[in-house]
Amino acid sequence: MKILVICGAGASSTFVAQRLRRAAETAGFDWETSAGTAQAVTESSADLILVGPHLKDRAADLQEVLPMPVAVLPDDVFSDRDGRRTFALVRALLADNRTSSEGRS
Repeated sequence: MKILVICGAGASSTFVAQRLRRAAETAGFDWETSAGTAQAVTESSADLILVGPHLKDRAADLQEVLPMPVAVLPDDVFSDRDGRRTFALVRALLADNRTSSEGRS
């Protein structure tokens, strides 16, 4: 699973991506997480795009042009020091996306 966390300049998203990777590793998941900016996102950037809360107005635009799921992180994501809440959010997003995809078959 390849996850890209985006924010305005890529700085705050770096912390979220690192914490998410550590929480995933602790839970036994081999997720590749990285940080970037909305301008750098391409169709092959990741399997899931997480958008910083300060860019929530851009999420709908990204979802329209990208093939992968795009989700806005909660306002308090930067206080998730160990990444466990972000990890739980991603797990729920992936489960919801799988369920939605299966319903379309």
